[in-house]
Amino acid sequence: MRPDGRTPDQLREVSFERDFTDAADGSVLITAGKTMVLCTAYVDDDVPRWMRGSGKGWVTAEYSMLPGASPERIRREVTKGSPSGRTQEIQRLIGRSLRGVCDMEALGERQVVVDCDVLQADGGTRTASITGGYLALHDALTRLVQRGDLAANPLREACAAVSVGIVGGTPLLDLPYVEDSAAEVDMNVVMTEGGRFLEVQGTAEGMSFSRDELDALLGLAEGGIRQLMELQDLLVADPPDPRSTQR
Repeated sequence: MRPDGRTPDQLREVSFERDFTDAADGSVLITAGKTMVLCTAYVDDDVPRWMRGSGKGWVTAEYSMLPGASPERIRREVTKGSPSGRTQEIQRLIGRSLRGVCDMEALGERQVVVDCDVLQADGGTRTASITGGYLALHDALTRLVQRGDLAANPLREACAAVSVGIVGGTPLLDLPYVEDSAAEVDMNVVMTEGGRFLEVQGTAEGMSFSRDELDALLGLAEGGIRQLMELQDLLVADPPDPRSTQR
């Protein structure tokens, strides 16, 4: 039995709150257990300089942990002058994952920035950012369609992510901090709705792992991601309320 009473293949309780803020083109608060991440998406009718004239758009992401996200206050990275290596790595992971399910030519020469701000951290913040960030991106692009700026949503399929790991020799799904900090193997998995992998990040923290253990972890992750996508589907089944072009 796990500390929170879940079975090895059971997700933490997950919920999404759409339009948590009014200003962004898309906004979703994702809660996974005690982890809470606010994901917002803003559309800019321009692209980075190196992409101008290409006819293609761009999706990028920013990630941050707010000072009150953990029991010990987290220092704002802006006071350090630049994001940490960990933050940059997570931002790139989120951006790669979201670009992997978006048709950049259909998006046209516009950029969408997805901001993922961790309000409370208890493990799985990067995977929650991807799962919630997809929904914020979906709503932002849906509103472009509603305004007549796009003929159709350029998202080809959904994506979601979850953590898995081996703790005390047992493969587990969706690790909170108490398990993640003790894991012998730690892994983050990102998949598409079609069952293809966008990213697999696996690390031996205390011991090496076998092919059979890797397969077991990927199987756990796939099952968890399927459940997350069912929850995503419930949200996107109803389109978001239209927004004016002015914020």
